[in-house]
Amino acid sequence: PCRARLTLEKMGITRNSFSKRRATGGRQNTWRKKRKFELGRPAANTRLGPKRIHEVRVRGGHIKFRALKLEAGTFSWPTESLSRKARIIDVVYNSSSNELVRTKTLVKNAIVQVDATPFRNWYAQHYGKVLGLKKKKNLGADADEAQEQLIKELIPEKRSKSVERKLEARNKDHSLDSLLEEQFAAGRLYACISSRPGQSGRADGYILEGKELEFYLKKITHKKKK
Repeated sequence: PCRARLTLEKMGITRNSFSKRRATGGRQNTWRKKRKFELGRPAANTRLGPKRIHEVRVRGGHIKFRALKLEAGTFSWPTESLSRKARIIDVVYNSSSNELVRTKTLVKNAIVQVDATPFRNWYAQHYGKVLGLKKKKNLGADADEAQEQLIKELIPEKRSKSVERKLEARNKDHSLDSLLEEQFAAGRLYACISSRPGQSGRADGYILEGKELEFYLKKITHKKKK
């Protein structure tokens, strides 16, 4: 490891074009040394864990935020035009490498599972319905009590007539994807990271829905079967 570190410090990471071949396939001669403006830096490899961010001074005096560990991010629910801060629970799929899933590395376009609680609370307030409730036949006495307690916390017993009319109007033409309902019952939602944690120091993204959700569910189940 020491020898590798010395080599890295001596050689450095560069983004010049001399190490590449020409479009025709020919090699290029290195006719000058490396330049500061061509430098590259080691990848952040942001992991899942307690928040830890380093500031990196870059060209032009600007600052990049190199996230080494993150545990939460702001995720949007596109069809409901809503954003909430949610805890990232796990990394479940990455199209580029399974190694990034095994090591729980957060990168752009990684598929993660986030806590559904902030979205369920908003839904209960906005539509007057509690998502993720299980049928009483499948529950024990303790679980049934916990479920009733949750309903009491999220939905007030007394509501004005104007609020009732408002909720009725919202629910009139509204429907929720069955796949999303199943995820709310489990307490976890599938989401895609759309920010670059190694550059911005944030792991923000959006909740998967519709065809995109179906596509990634097939990929995840196929990987589990293997």
